[in-house]
Amino acid sequence: MPRSHPNIVFVFADQMRACDAGFMGNPQVHTPNMDRLAAEGVTFTHAVSACPVCTPYRAALLTGRHNLSNGMVLNDVRLPVTERSIAHVLNEAGYDTAYIGKWHLDGPHRSAFTPPGPRRQGFGYWAVSNCCHNYMHSFYYRDDPEPIWIEGYDADHFTDLTVDYVRSHQEQPFCVFLSFGPPHDPCLLMPDSYHVHNPADIKLRPNVKNCDPREEIAGYYSHIAALDRNLGRIMAAVDESGLADDTIVVFTSDHGDMLGSQGMHRKQKPWDESIMVPYAMRWPGHSPAGKRTDSLLNVPDLMPTLLDLAQVPIPETVEGESLAQAALTGEHCGPESAFIYNLCPFIEPIPEWRGVRTVRYTYVKTLEGPWLLYDNEADPYQLKNLVNSPEVAGVQAHLEDELQGWLRRTGDDFRPRDEYWRRFGYTVDDKFQYPMEGRQFGLVPEP
Repeated sequence: MPRSHPNIVFVFADQMRACDAGFMGNPQVHTPNMDRLAAEGVTFTHAVSACPVCTPYRAALLTGRHNLSNGMVLNDVRLPVTERSIAHVLNEAGYDTAYIGKWHLDGPHRSAFTPPGPRRQGFGYWAVSNCCHNYMHSFYYRDDPEPIWIEGYDADHFTDLTVDYVRSHQEQPFCVFLSFGPPHDPCLLMPDSYHVHNPADIKLRPNVKNCDPREEIAGYYSHIAALDRNLGRIMAAVDESGLADDTIVVFTSDHGDMLGSQGMHRKQKPWDESIMVPYAMRWPGHSPAGKRTDSLLNVPDLMPTLLDLAQVPIPETVEGESLAQAALTGEHCGPESAFIYNLCPFIEPIPEWRGVRTVRYTYVKTLEGPWLLYDNEADPYQLKNLVNSPEVAGVQAHLEDELQGWLRRTGDDFRPRDEYWRRFGYTVDDKFQYPMEGRQFGLVPEP
């Protein structure tokens, strides 16, 4: 019999851009399981990472709130225990909740233990490393402060834990978040047999310039192929446990990676390689198979969408909008634009920016005024900046109105980043980031 509340299996990669999955149109990457998930469910072709960097994304994901509201405006800061997370809400609705993998919401000590209690934001089952990208020498914690060391590729082990968790839950509805570390750099750190992409075969995007990232991209694609195999294992566990019709399975990513596009690397930027992410969702008997929607699904929308699908009331604290209708029909719904921003850029030599991404356009401003305007339909690789061009003056004026609306609704006064450091009580170093003790790999004592 169907359950009153569906299970939720939410799997997300770290730094995987939308253009690098087969179901998003890239035949170079081996993603048969991601492609099958999309074929059996709904794909959001315009899924957006509001603030494209790790900690801000994760905070918005779990709270349904923009980063100026939850205070998570840069990496390596701690999510306040006063926030109301999706786990808190689901627990109250009778769910068992779990978090497995990378957390990155517990402050600057990336190798530190997060003890049972409010800093876990309501999650019950816990198998977590705050932040570790040493995929072949990784660790995590359960409920005591001794690290558990992983033999081999950590994404495989975290998948083992997720499969075991799914198979052990046959009665009570559950929600499990699995956060992978790859394909985030280091792109070549994996077992030798996992290197399934050859740099010589990589075809670069037309907007790559001033570098040759083929070796890095080959490793990046190989990480994605490894995650795809693990997603297939999770889907098989759901199916073989007889839970498929009662389980929402999602695959997405926290943000993208420039990988040489526009001559840049990593994230925090407003170009599509940074802000656009893959998003496929399967719920047999509820979501139509093979549908694609261009509804703009932004990070704060994820919590209300999942709660709405689960028939669980959405808290008043949530700022995002439910796009459950799009998930259940494949039709277009939701806002005309997605709000994108970087309140406090760090490490990267870029200014503070705010903008909007519509189905067709990208418009971005800095403190000095309009910066970028792209017609993504006519110019999908964002090669021609149209900002302040007379021929698009009407479009730019409309997008400016859209942006101003988002600034008003979110209470964003668009100030220099140092004002937000002071507002939230953060101390930063000379790279404009919170002090990062424990940031480097392997700072937990050796086993």
